[in-house]
Amino acid sequence: MASTDRPPPQATSGLALKIPPLALVALAAAAMWFLPAIAELPHLGPWHTGLCAALALLGAAVCLAGVLAFRQARTTVDPMRPAAATSLVVRGIYHYTRNPMYLGFLLVLLAWALYLTKLSAFLILPVFIGYLTVFQIKPEEAALRDRFGADFDAYAARVRRWL
Repeated sequence: MASTDRPPPQATSGLALKIPPLALVALAAAAMWFLPAIAELPHLGPWHTGLCAALALLGAAVCLAGVLAFRQARTTVDPMRPAAATSLVVRGIYHYTRNPMYLGFLLVLLAWALYLTKLSAFLILPVFIGYLTVFQIKPEEAALRDRFGADFDAYAARVRRWL
């Protein structure tokens, strides 16, 4: 984990996304619920709810691992202010994914789509990934690049954005 004493840059302090990522998850989940079923997926019988719950719990655990790594590094968890980061967190779950919280959200949404058994619900997942990548992740990465420079570039070169 690298840290810096430089003040946060002002140029990248604002994100293109003005909606907090957790609110986006709620919007995506609601869209999945309200979309008409274009095709029903098979229900997995007695294992269906348990599998969905396990996948959702895995997503929550991935999110929590990201939050705990930030807390341990004593840096901001606020996704709306990435320029306020005091440390570049590269340990723990951040050794495997640059965005564990967003990956966790995606796993929870995947569990929800599977639970709903509607093919249309699965169509929201790539929309969620694309929107979050363009309007949240890329601006976050720009702020981190401004803040940590070559350290962030080296990290980004060795750890994938999602998995």
